[in-house]
Amino acid sequence: MSSTLIKSATIVNENQQFVADVLVKDGLINRIDKQIDVKADREINAEDLYLFPGCIDDQVHFREPGLTHKANIYTESRAAVAGGITSFMEMPNTVPNTLTQQLLEDKYQIASKTSLANYSFYMGASNDNIEEVLRTDTANVCGIKVFMGSSTGNMLVDNPNTLENIFAQSPMLVATHCEDEATIKSNLEHYKQLLGENIPVRLHPKIRSEEACYLSSSMAVDLAKKHNTRLHILHISTEKETYLFDNTIPLKDKRITAEACIHHLWFTDKDYETKGNLIKWNPAVKTERDRDAILKAVLNGRIDVIATDHAPHTLEEKSLPYLQAPSGGPLVQHALPAMLELYHRGKITLEQIAEKMAHNVATCFQIETRGFIREGYYADLVLVNLNQPWTVDKENILYKCKWSPFEGATFKSKIACTIVSGNVVWEGDKLIEGKTGKRLGFVR
Repeated sequence: MSSTLIKSATIVNENQQFVADVLVKDGLINRIDKQIDVKADREINAEDLYLFPGCIDDQVHFREPGLTHKANIYTESRAAVAGGITSFMEMPNTVPNTLTQQLLEDKYQIASKTSLANYSFYMGASNDNIEEVLRTDTANVCGIKVFMGSSTGNMLVDNPNTLENIFAQSPMLVATHCEDEATIKSNLEHYKQLLGENIPVRLHPKIRSEEACYLSSSMAVDLAKKHNTRLHILHISTEKETYLFDNTIPLKDKRITAEACIHHLWFTDKDYETKGNLIKWNPAVKTERDRDAILKAVLNGRIDVIATDHAPHTLEEKSLPYLQAPSGGPLVQHALPAMLELYHRGKITLEQIAEKMAHNVATCFQIETRGFIREGYYADLVLVNLNQPWTVDKENILYKCKWSPFEGATFKSKIACTIVSGNVVWEGDKLIEGKTGKRLGFVR
């Protein structure tokens, strides 16, 4: 493998900033020092640039297999590395749903040939596949995914006995989507009786309500405490839920952790007026108070990681009436720039961004030698220019669906270079192809 020498970068890592050189060799960070004078195959002048550990996104939907008219592993990993995300963990609600070990391995095989980023895939749980779930290898699979709310195909787990068994027997981290299905159905029926089929998207957070989220999340927390399960609750969307989590325990010792997503940290219910179905997600984007409380919980340690829940659909699908339009949107290319925008607004520090988008994800999932800028660790790195404004438009969007809820937004910070497992895969405005990412390993 080739070597790369990064010169004079301002390194943002483990709650500090300092200027240093970094030598990358054979895919690993070989040396970090104030000055490194060796000849490398490639030298990058990083003066005035900030070097972050590559972001690790613990929740994406890349749509392959079965839904590749929306996206695929190649196109979305391409967008991810352009946005400084060097590793991803992908969800099982593809078609067919990833409910067997063979279907899980099939996805790993696709990624090994096409993914520009490092990768892992969740094993999916259903009401009737507990034996397959328990066969999951803890050393090379990120976790078990449980949809405690409606989802694609056969993936809603609403049988109490099944949930008890999963929480009691899972050999590894259980990641949950928490929304109470009965509450959602009741709310939806209420608005159908009032408005028929012409429900406006602004009522989405009333239908997929705070109560629906809290009922399900609190149930998951109770189950985890009962069985000492390693629980990770995804995409917290309400202030009320943030108080379910503890910020007095060191992260490495936590049995219950939580995630916030970019859209819940950025948008509010006021944005439905202009964005419409483009910001229709499950759980729903809610109030300004919820948004601010989620950020507060990120900063005070109740919420441990920031992710995207990247879930692309075609514009044609998103243009359907509210009841027919699918939930979800593309985010991996713009997640880090959006968080850096919050830094420019004084809402979060650079060190906290590195912590919540890289360090803590690695710690939560016990990822092997990634997530930090340390000698001997894989060289998953992103160089950022904090003062290079750019505007999101159709010409620079790399998602297969070719739209973004951030379209028209101007960000002050731009990704200058992304390195995945020692390989430069994005530089300037160009992909550098020819190398694929690696399968993530876990120390459990």
